Amino acid sequence: MDRYERDLIGYGQNIPKVKWPNNAKIAVQFVINYEEGGENCILHGDDASEAFLSEIIGASPWPGQRHWNMESIYEYGARSGFWRLHRLFTKMQIPVTVYGVTSALARSPEQVQAMQDADWEIASHGLKWIEHKDMPAKVERAQIQEAIRLHQRITGQRPYGWYTGRCSENTVRLVSNEGGFDYISDSYADDLPYWIDIDGHDQLIIPYNLDTNDMRFATAQGFSTSGQFFDYLRDTFDTLYSEGVEGSPKMMSIGLHCRLIGRPGRITAIKRFIEHTTSFKDVWFAKRIEIAQHWQRHHPPKRFEKPSKMSQKKFVETFGGIFEKSPWIAEKTWDTELGPAHDTIQGLHSAFCRIFRAEEKEVRLKVLKAHPELAVKLSKTEQLTKESQNEQASAGLDNLTSEEYEQFAELNRSYKEKYGFPFIIAVKNHSKSEILDNFISRIKNTAEMEFNEACAQVERIAEIRMLDII
Repeated sequence: MDRYERDLIGYGQNIPKVKWPNNAKIAVQFVINYEEGGENCILHGDDASEAFLSEIIGASPWPGQRHWNMESIYEYGARSGFWRLHRLFTKMQIPVTVYGVTSALARSPEQVQAMQDADWEIASHGLKWIEHKDMPAKVERAQIQEAIRLHQRITGQRPYGWYTGRCSENTVRLVSNEGGFDYISDSYADDLPYWIDIDGHDQLIIPYNLDTNDMRFATAQGFSTSGQFFDYLRDTFDTLYSEGVEGSPKMMSIGLHCRLIGRPGRITAIKRFIEHTTSFKDVWFAKRIEIAQHWQRHHPPKRFEKPSKMSQKKFVETFGGIFEKSPWIAEKTWDTELGPAHDTIQGLHSAFCRIFRAEEKEVRLKVLKAHPELAVKLSKTEQLTKESQNEQASAGLDNLTSEEYEQFAELNRSYKEKYGFPFIIAVKNHSKSEILDNFISRIKNTAEMEFNEACAQVERIAEIRMLDII
């Protein structure tokens, strides 16, 4: 049993029919990451200084030493950048979600009060603004619990949204299993919220963005001017807005950092962007918690037994008959790398077909020979599987005149004598006359052509049968 956890399918072509409040064509969401005072620092008991997301491009940690320049850059975010952002968003009456590092919030009581006075959502950004990738799960779980406890003491209530950012492979599972979060944002996988199954319960994910994010002012491949940032934000908005006009509304997240976008030469990008987006009437400016609550009400999780999660016994019992009298194909399929991509009709059918196509010609020929002849008389229907009986009945092949039975019988004899296997066609949505026309036409094919066509029809029959199951 080989299972692949990553979901590379998502909504695919079945994008939800999203209806944002007031029929908005797009949901626009601003995040302010409040990290200043929670970063790596010797004063915080860390082993080295901070080296991430600052004006010092390419900085490295200083083990056992304070980095005075780095500290003062972070301090700028708390002392000046935050208040510049606060004035802008409150003046323009745009709602905000704050990703608050708990230890940073604890060191910034005036800023926290200003966030609450402005009715901003304060989600959790973890206990400390540090790297988690090598952190043992037990330690990370304890830090999550401490972050929630301290957050509640600082703000008066627990957080209902979470984003670690510098997360580990355990983060999302640990946060979800805590049980109190309406959403988690440690994902960049979509333009819409989505549900995932974590240890048997449904967790809402509201994806975040790193491209529409001011962090690119602090990376080698990024923005140099406010104009570049504004252009990128505007182009992103315009594309998503046009998709909304066409009937497929999305959401757009803009990630901001007090010490980065809070600089006077950069914040004009956000002001211009707000002016651009507020010129459209049908835009929903929302906090992330509002998006989460909307999604929970209008797009609740849909549970079904996923094929990739089935036991082998259940899998074969369920899908063993989609290839006629060949349950071994289901057995081999179960042993392959299955995952979320195979919990759809197209994905699961593809997995089955790969097994069938990989077999030698003689093996596939046995599958062809397992199929019954068409238009079997009532006295011989016990030779047919239940699936074949239903399929032939749907095309009226169980109710023919004597002349029609004779015509089919003669064609069956001629076809089998020429090719060595029965005539196979996916009869669903075909009339008797169409089936006869196909029969008469295909009996003129070469042996190779007809073998390939018969195999294709077997795969089509398998897909139809799978559709009846799922």
